Amino acid sequence: MKSYIKIYGPPMMKALEALRGIAVDMPEVCVMDPSIEAAIGLGAFEGVPGVSSTIAEGILDTSQVINLFGGPDKISEERCDTIISKSGESLGEYDFYFEWFQKPTMAQLEDLINRIDKALEPLGVRYTITTK
Repeated sequence: MKSYIKIYGPPMMKALEALRGIAVDMPEVCVMDPSIEAAIGLGAFEGVPGVSSTIAEGILDTSQVINLFGGPDKISEERCDTIISKSGESLGEYDFYFEWFQKPTMAQLEDLINRIDKALEPLGVRYTITTK
């Protein structure tokens, strides 16, 4: 199950960084965003049989993941192994997604929304969230 985020208004990159920061402290999710998608070349592999389940494995090294998520003081090496989605699914019309390792409870979804509200409010961006 994924919670897809659509961001409206600049600053887009700061919003993506804020969303990545949320994921670091949520071990029950992994994520995907345009920067990660570009780094692993996800679009290049779309529709190739057998690639989708292993797309992110081995393409980014730990130091690259650490840099994407704010540096070594923000993310542990252990979390680097689980934070990027390996589903091979592209973002489509969305800007970010949180992929849940297990079906989330309503309390987990509400917690995610509260975290997103708190992280994006200072940036002045609006967003929508769709979980499916």
